[in-house]
Amino acid sequence: MKQVVQNYKSGELAVLDVPVPGCKPGGVLVRSAYSLISTGTELMKVSEAGMSMLGKARSRPDQVAKVMQSVATNGVPATYRKVMGKLDSYTPLGYSLCGVVEQVGAGIDDVKAGDLVACAGNEHALHAELNWVPKNLYVPVPDGLAPRHAAFGTVGSIALQGVRQGEPQLGEVALVIGLGLIGQLVVQLLTASGVRVVGVDPDPARCELAERVGAAACGDPASAAVEAAVTGLTGGHGVDQVYLAAGGGSNQPVELAARLSRDRGRVVDIGKCRLDLPWNAYYEKELDVRFSRSYGPGRYDPEYELEGRDYPIGYVRWTERRNLACFLDLVARGSVDVEPLVSHVADFEDAVETYRRLKDGELKAVTVLFRYPGHAQEAREAGAPAVAVPEVRRPGGAASTQARPATGPVRLAFVGAGNYATSMLLPHLARRDGVELSTVVTTTALSAANAQRKFGFAQATTDLDAVLGDKSIDAVFVVTRHSSHAELTRQALLAGKTVFVEKPLALTEDELAGVLAAVEESGNDRLQVGFNRRFAPLLQEARERFGGRTGPASLRYLVNAGRLQHGSWYLQQGTEGSRFAGEGGHFVDTASWLLDADPVSVYAAATPGNDDLQVVLRYPDGSTATISYVTTGAPGFPKETLDLVADGKVLRLDDFVRASVHGRKRWVSSRLPKARDKGQNAELAAFVKAVRTGGPMPVPLQSLVATTAATLAVQAGLAAGAPVTLARAR
Repeated sequence: MKQVVQNYKSGELAVLDVPVPGCKPGGVLVRSAYSLISTGTELMKVSEAGMSMLGKARSRPDQVAKVMQSVATNGVPATYRKVMGKLDSYTPLGYSLCGVVEQVGAGIDDVKAGDLVACAGNEHALHAELNWVPKNLYVPVPDGLAPRHAAFGTVGSIALQGVRQGEPQLGEVALVIGLGLIGQLVVQLLTASGVRVVGVDPDPARCELAERVGAAACGDPASAAVEAAVTGLTGGHGVDQVYLAAGGGSNQPVELAARLSRDRGRVVDIGKCRLDLPWNAYYEKELDVRFSRSYGPGRYDPEYELEGRDYPIGYVRWTERRNLACFLDLVARGSVDVEPLVSHVADFEDAVETYRRLKDGELKAVTVLFRYPGHAQEAREAGAPAVAVPEVRRPGGAASTQARPATGPVRLAFVGAGNYATSMLLPHLARRDGVELSTVVTTTALSAANAQRKFGFAQATTDLDAVLGDKSIDAVFVVTRHSSHAELTRQALLAGKTVFVEKPLALTEDELAGVLAAVEESGNDRLQVGFNRRFAPLLQEARERFGGRTGPASLRYLVNAGRLQHGSWYLQQGTEGSRFAGEGGHFVDTASWLLDADPVSVYAAATPGNDDLQVVLRYPDGSTATISYVTTGAPGFPKETLDLVADGKVLRLDDFVRASVHGRKRWVSSRLPKARDKGQNAELAAFVKAVRTGGPMPVPLQSLVATTAATLAVQAGLAAGAPVTLARAR
């Protein structure tokens, strides 16, 4: 299928061939009929992409702050790779469309194939021939409403949410500053609510359009006509509400809002404009400043948008989805007329030229629609087969299998192509001799296309079954979200593939048992989990310098994990497990490797809210390892520091930048001049060698299972408030 994309680094716009997205449970696959270009938001993004790197940095100071924090934590080279990887990738455009349901995912019963729906979301309602849309981001289109008008659903919801924040009352007077697409819709919604509207915009054509669709008067912000209209309509008291629907860097809108508002009036910010509030003016009138967040409650909440968890109507009357349905109903009943706002309709295949004309000012438009060919298409069979979970078995019963050596280049497939895969794994594999990147599989079409373009995959697809059934593929990398690791690993093992799965291997004991059952059923134990720190050259050298030991050891591992950014999927504990369940295996594995044993018990304690964890591991010879996993430390402090003490010796690791060993002789490494090498490259080299030669996997299966079991035992230990004994693997 085809999709409109932009490279944020170069500014290039293209209509790209990408794989058809998979139809996941909890959503529908929609074939686009019309999608809407937001001449405000989208053109701002297109313009930013054309800036120099300095210009981009100045326009996004929030992102610059994140980059600087990443430099402090991960070093310059790793941060550079991550940032350049993101910049030099195709990103999607679009967030409002109407289309026909082509396929229905499991759990969806409110629409069927062939139904017309309006869709929302900058990750789901894209300028693409096909989109997968989760349940709370689509609504059925009312009978009789034209698809081109239903394509306004998302922007209409934005305007509607802004109006709701203003709490308009019959007979009030409102000022709308900025008469672009959102402003025009706000004018109509207020008029439909019995509010008289004065509009402000420097463009006479937009002022004329607003008056045609219901505004009492409109004018340039610098003209006396606007102030005269407000005075006439309000008896000199000032407007009851002001809606800021303008963009740009001028502070004129908020100053005008203060001047023309009545005492204790309401000012609602909908657009992205400068908000340097003049204190005296806002204080003296005691103005109520409010913000309107996009389409309404539910926006930016992954449980609502992605998992389909609705808010009870008794507590949240107007959610994102209910706003979308309400706006379409208003248009269908004629209370809002969007046809006058349609400036231009372009064929989808002319998308790049259309954006160019808009950016250059050649095409003056309030709204531009893309029209897609072939709206109707027979829907494919819906749903995905359910997978029965095998009976839980105690870890350790798998029979070992000797793999056959690869006869040519090692052919690899990737399931998932997110940030970690594209910044930490694929750059190493793409330049490794004797490796062929065969196929990349993702659920979103564009991420697969990006990985194919950047790393040279022969194929990109959203069809996992095709990869698992391809006998020419030697190994499969599972680099998806945590909740899918165990099931994807299980399927790949049963398909006879060698598997590299990023941590964690499993989030529950049942998932771990399912993986082991697949090993037993298939006889295939060719598995590696991405515990890379044991492969770090600096740590390996320090361990060699430390040498053997005769008595028990004490190990202390401080992980200054830091706070997660709001909205991070790591916070979705209901589906993705706790943060320690996802990341803690790294540190358990490192401790066990240094102590050359698997833990026999786990004790865990936490501060209120489980923000900071103390995990104590005991080993067969009496050694202990204490992992302090904290999120409340200083961001500038190193992320990982480790001390190993035994037999009168101390090994010290400082964040993979410097290491030392103190004993009869002292050894101190030189400070690494470049990146913190946490072992990914060496780990991948060992894995590829095992696949090529058919030799043993880099880490024994028993060790992988023991580390995973110990990590999972932390949650059980917290609940019990007592040590958890780990069953020894057979």
